[in-house]
Amino acid sequence: MTTSRERPPAHVCAAFGASPADAEPLPGGSAWRYAGIVLKPVVDRARAVWVARTLAALGVPDLRIARPVQSTDGRWLVGGWSAFRYLSGATEHRYDDVLLTAVKLHQTTADLPRPPFLAAREDITAVADRVAWAEREVELDEHKGGRWFEVLAAARRPVRVPDQVVHGELFGTVLFDGDAPPGVVDFVPFFRPAEWGAAVAAVDALAWGGADGELLRRWAHLPEWPQLLLRAMLFRLAAHALDPRSTRAALDGLRHAAREVSELV
Repeated sequence: MTTSRERPPAHVCAAFGASPADAEPLPGGSAWRYAGIVLKPVVDRARAVWVARTLAALGVPDLRIARPVQSTDGRWLVGGWSAFRYLSGATEHRYDDVLLTAVKLHQTTADLPRPPFLAAREDITAVADRVAWAEREVELDEHKGGRWFEVLAAARRPVRVPDQVVHGELFGTVLFDGDAPPGVVDFVPFFRPAEWGAAVAAVDALAWGGADGELLRRWAHLPEWPQLLLRAMLFRLAAHALDPRSTRAALDGLRHAAREVSELV
């Protein structure tokens, strides 16, 4: 496992065909770019292998996918690192396009089997997801989002759309480059209704991206939209309350989003 901002070792670069002389740290994380290849440290081996195999086979019309790169001996992971083709672009405040990206992506992932490692996950986001869907009870600090969670949770109603593989972290990760199709550079899998992925991105855009409540209303045609927005809101509130690194500024954003979501449920 590699979690620091250290450079990939020389043998890792060699295995993926990357020249150490081209090393360039990418902003906002721990990945490194080597010309047309990006090397990322692996935190969860099972997820990293699943992401590589999934993105290698995934074809989505009108989307660019950062394809994984195999090592010279056919491995997806070498020395705690994975490799992907570099995608040009940057994140932008094009939130309707991010939600459309979610819809297109999840139409393609509808038939994927549930990743076997999801059931064993016990990280903060996995626990928060189960709490949001009333599959687990955890005491949440009322000063870190727990009070809003308690108020909104009373509005939960059954959701009658099927679960499938969805990307739960699209906000801030979809890349735009002029008129080129949006780019997807990672996949954080959950097993929830397809439109839940779009709902999480919408909540994030309100909380931390400067979007307003009209974004939620423009996508109200999606199935079970109010209830999936509610689950997305509860998910983020629970994650914030459980995370020891959460901040007051982040909670202020979540309160703004919660007020908008509460008007629709």
